[in-house]
Order: sequence, then C-alpha cells, then structure tokens
Amino acid sequence: MAPDTTLPAPRVMAAEGFDGLYRALVAEGYHVIGPAVQDGAIVLRELSAAAELPFGWGVRLEPGGYQLRRRDDEAAFGHVAGPQSWKRFLHPPRERLWSAARTPDGFELSDEADDGEPPSYAFLGVRPCDLRAIAVQDRVLAQPGARYAARRARLLIIAVNCTEPGETCFCASMGTGPGADTGYDLALTEVLDEGGHRFLVEVGSQRGAEVLERVPSERAGEATVRRARSAVEAGAGRMGRQMETGDLRELMAGSHQAARWDDVAERCLTCGNCTMACPTCFCTAIEDTTDLAGDHAERWERWDSCFDLDFSYLHGGSVRKSPKSRYRQWLTHKLGTWHDQFGSSGCVGCGRCIVWCPAGIDLTEEVKALRAERDHQEEP
Repeated sequence: MAPDTTLPAPRVMAAEGFDGLYRALVAEGYHVIGPAVQDGAIVLRELSAAAELPFGWGVRLEPGGYQLRRRDDEAAFGHVAGPQSWKRFLHPPRERLWSAARTPDGFELSDEADDGEPPSYAFLGVRPCDLRAIAVQDRVLAQPGARYAARRARLLIIAVNCTEPGETCFCASMGTGPGADTGYDLALTEVLDEGGHRFLVEVGSQRGAEVLERVPSERAGEATVRRARSAVEAGAGRMGRQMETGDLRELMAGSHQAARWDDVAERCLTCGNCTMACPTCFCTAIEDTTDLAGDHAERWERWDSCFDLDFSYLHGGSVRKSPKSRYRQWLTHKLGTWHDQFGSSGCVGCGRCIVWCPAGIDLTEEVKALRAERDHQEEP
C-alpha cells in the first residue's frame, strides 16, 4: 500500500504555542532564523528563544526612511520586510571557497566544501514576497553540487501571510503576495480579534506536517479560516505602492534612450544599497589573497553590485562609467531582461530598494515616469 501523502487540514495554534514550535524545530536539529528587534530595526538572525520575535513591534516606511514603532497590540508579525533578506543565509555576503598552504612538498589545498554538511536552517516568518525571491534565486543558484543547493536542500520554511502591507510594498502588483501559495513547509496567518491571539497554520509539505505534529494545535474552525483569509485578501487592497506590469518588459526594452535616465542619474549615489537589500540580486566577485610571505593563499566569493564602477570592467576600462548607465542596467535587467534569462521578473515587490535608498529613489515612480515619457512620444 502506498504511503498516505495527504496533507493535514488547517489548524490553529495559540500565540503561546510559539515556544512549542521553536522547541520542536531545535529538537529536529534546525538553527531557527527569524525576525528580532536589534539596533533600531527588525533584523533576521538566529533566535535563542521564541520570545525574541518582535511581539508588539511595527515599522513606518517611506522612500529613504525606516522607523521602528510600538504597536497597540502584541502581533508577532505586524511589520514588513526589514533591511535584510533571507538570501544572506543561503547565499552569504562573503564566503571562503578554498585556502592553500605551502608545505615542503608543494601546496596543500583545502576546499571549504570538505568541512562537512552545511547547517540546517528553519526560516521562521518568511513573507510571500521573500518566499518568491527564494524561488527566483533557486533558478539561478541551485545548480547540482553548488553550496547554495546543499543549504537549500536542508532548509525548512515557515511562511507568514501578510495582513498589513507597508507603505512601500507592492507585492500584489507583482503577483507575489500578500498570500503564500506554494514553496513553504508551513504557512501562518496571524489573527487578533475578540477570539484571541492565534495563528492559522496551513501545511505545505510532509516535513512541515511532521513538525506541526509536535506542536500543540487544534483543527481550525470555519470562522477562523474565513477570518484569516479575509485579512490576507484585504491586505492586497492596502498596498502602499503599485506597479503596472502589463507591458513592463517591453517598456524596459524600448526606453534605453529615455530622458528620464538623466533625471535619476542626478539623484543616484551609485552606492549599491538597492542591490544589497534586494532579495533576488545574486551577483558576486572573486577575491584572491595571499600573506606577505607567500605561504598561504585564499579565494573568497563576495556579493558584488552592478552599481560598482569595476563591475563592468574589461581590459580597456569599465563599460558603464556613468551613474545613468549603471542605474539603467539595474532597472532594465531587474524588470526586463531577467525574463529572458530566468523566465520571470527579478522584482518581487518587497520595496526594500525604495526604503534603503539614501536618495529615496522609488523604482515604481521611475517606471511611471518612463511610461509617461514613452506615451507622450507616441501621441500623434
């Protein structure tokens, strides 16, 4: 007889159940990564207890602005995407690939992949936009034998559906939220009403079902299911930003000579914050180092940015020397040619690039301006 692979029906977990969930994950050998308040922001880090989740905290967002605020309730996920994305755990900002030491018989090479299996992570609190971003990076980085693939295979994802999008969020426009549809092991929807503080838990995999079996919960009633799903649907109508995507790929392809690029170049600092905060940007550079005696050498991989002047360096110099050309490269790739390479947009609508741009450049406004310029030129 074939094993029963039917996933359990939605269940309800009380807010106090997070202690049990955390302990169940740790007992399974997972390093639990989740949001926590630190240094005036809600950051992603390894949690030492469920109580470190940001209960009662929210944020205010604007172009170039982020402010932590106290909420009127004790919601654990009443906030939106912070300065970090989950990619830093699967695709680290800096990673040693190998080292070599001089010996009497030559050089002895040490491959970092030989140090054993990577840690098993449980991501607790992945927003649907970030869930989609992980899927985007999977298509780029999860090649057989790659370190990313090894980390990804050991990952358990607990998603959290969004009921309160932020001022710079536009995932509904990009079709990436506010509800998670696939790619998770467990998905939570936070509910706070006269019935109390609780979470609707939906199971997306057998591994998720096994974890949930170890956590106190009960079968969800229809009223709780409707309340949770209505809250997510309502969130789709409260996005702080919108992106018109109908002809976005064609717009990017046809706007290389637009005057708007000159306008954004006057504001862009080419600092690369947008690429560092972006959950889908994946570019890297390779650095080789040696000690002064020449007895030890290392090769490192680190994140790189298309805003770096050296990013497009060839033998005769950099191809994209101006801020205009570098910003144009980033935006047209993210929203346009990414489709040609990977079959989807490179933007998931999280809004991080808007918030963490020191000049407050808003890509949704830039797209509107490019579209308006094109439409004006096409008028008879």
